[in-house]
Amino acid sequence: MDIDRRNNVTVTGNPQGPTVVLAHGFGCDQNMWRLTVPALVEDYRVVLFDYVGSGRAEPSAFSEDRYASLDGYARDVVEVCEALDLRDAVFVGHSVSAMIGVLAADMVPERIGALVMVAPSPRYIDDEGYRGGFTAPDIDELLASLESNYLGWSAAMAPVIMGNAERPELGEELTNSFCATDPDMARVFARTTFLSDSRDDLKSVRVPTLVLECTQDAIAPREVGAFVHQAIPGSTLITLDATGHCPHLSAPEATNEAITDFLAGLH
Repeated sequence: MDIDRRNNVTVTGNPQGPTVVLAHGFGCDQNMWRLTVPALVEDYRVVLFDYVGSGRAEPSAFSEDRYASLDGYARDVVEVCEALDLRDAVFVGHSVSAMIGVLAADMVPERIGALVMVAPSPRYIDDEGYRGGFTAPDIDELLASLESNYLGWSAAMAPVIMGNAERPELGEELTNSFCATDPDMARVFARTTFLSDSRDDLKSVRVPTLVLECTQDAIAPREVGAFVHQAIPGSTLITLDATGHCPHLSAPEATNEAITDFLAGLH
């Protein structure tokens, strides 16, 4: 199947510039980057896509076996990079996509030359000596609720994930994005996301890496940002003056400035 159709690939910006790939998180699609794209298009070639099972990607390409692990989503990234013959692209991943980017960069090191991790978490469940932000029963309850009533779960959880209660339109947007996702495909992506443990994968990162965290984030507390930063040698950690798990929507100016400063330092 044609990759443009399969992953709803969009290429915009400066065709002569370095390439930046923007990857969305769980329950989202490429539209979530619409406030970031204008900050990049003058100097960079910008690639956007939807994971299979999300946004306007081709639903018939979905396979529960493939997408029951983060490797399946990383293969989407690899196939987009190969189809466009990208070299040394900068991969910007939001939330679970930050870890998907780590896996993809390990699979095709020649194609991904730097990583930007926006509100990353390598493991959501607390462990001995590690705070992920959730207990195992928390996650079991979250997944059971999602599986029994996905639309109700979306309406309840999206505003919590977004934060910024004083700006309800942001939570509403995320709710609508979640609700537009096929519930069966969302269930697979949710289990893959919230039950994953990618802590060991961070050791494989050999490229310049920017870690962006928020001052308050119900999904990825600051201990997680510190852990990711410490696990990736030479990485840069920036704490954005932002609340919630989606700073590219709630604090786009600060997020874009951090990303463009990092990009400028690479070239």
